[in-house]
Amino acid sequence: MKPLRSLLFIPGDSEKKLAKADASGADAVILDLEDAVAPANKPAARKLVAEFLKARPKLGRKVQVWVRVNPFDTGMTLEDLVAVVGHEPDGIMQPKTDGPDDVERMSHYIDALEAQAGLEHGAIKIIPVATETAIAPFNLGEFAYADLDRLAGLSWGAEDLAAAVGGQGNRMPDGSWMYTYQMVRAQVLLAAHAAGVAAIDTLYADFRDEEGLRAESRLGRAEGFTGRLVIHPAQVAPVNESFSPSEQEVVMARKIVAAFEAQPDTGTIGIDGKMYDIPHLKGARTTLQLHEASKA
Repeated sequence: MKPLRSLLFIPGDSEKKLAKADASGADAVILDLEDAVAPANKPAARKLVAEFLKARPKLGRKVQVWVRVNPFDTGMTLEDLVAVVGHEPDGIMQPKTDGPDDVERMSHYIDALEAQAGLEHGAIKIIPVATETAIAPFNLGEFAYADLDRLAGLSWGAEDLAAAVGGQGNRMPDGSWMYTYQMVRAQVLLAAHAAGVAAIDTLYADFRDEEGLRAESRLGRAEGFTGRLVIHPAQVAPVNESFSPSEQEVVMARKIVAAFEAQPDTGTIGIDGKMYDIPHLKGARTTLQLHEASKA
């Protein structure tokens, strides 16, 4: 699956916003049936999302289409899945998961609905928002050992976690995360890489603050996040750019790879007055792979 740098939420009940999805520039759009849709509008949203998917067969889509369903405790999860799985979304974003057991349960539901629709087994992936309940952070390490073939990434959410613990906010006055949220963010990053899936950073709420979005996104990529959730089309381009290697990075990565290929029996090489070893080579190869995927 192509790396997901930007995942843009679109309210599932907004025909106007859904119409702009194909031209958003995002690597994926997430058609939201959960928080962005009022309870009274859920049935209409399911219908609109199903029609959106039906009109865009998977092979001809300009952008990946994911659907955020309602969590299990609402009693609406199966209704959401029944409405959309037959039209083959690329994936399901699963909110308020407590751990791998919830993702396994979701997988079983999708198994049955895929089979009913005659779809290839496992084609529809899952990204859980894995920190929105108080117990969830304690179970993140279990994703490394869970046999979840649909798992494509892990993301995290600060707003619902704050509500779950009775918090009055999640950012410090200088804009940095409060300690609890720094902790769970780091845990998600480590858990995702331990499980071998994408590490998706949470949203940046102030969509007018492009400078802050770029700075936080670049830091996220430097830490090891592969992309992030976005809530406004204006955030897509800055996020795509921030999670793509710069021209300078690509040039340096090519130098490192070429130097080691020229001396395959050495473990350390000097380039432009600096020493590079095997971890740098692995990083350079990752940079070049991401560069090619970003171009595609």
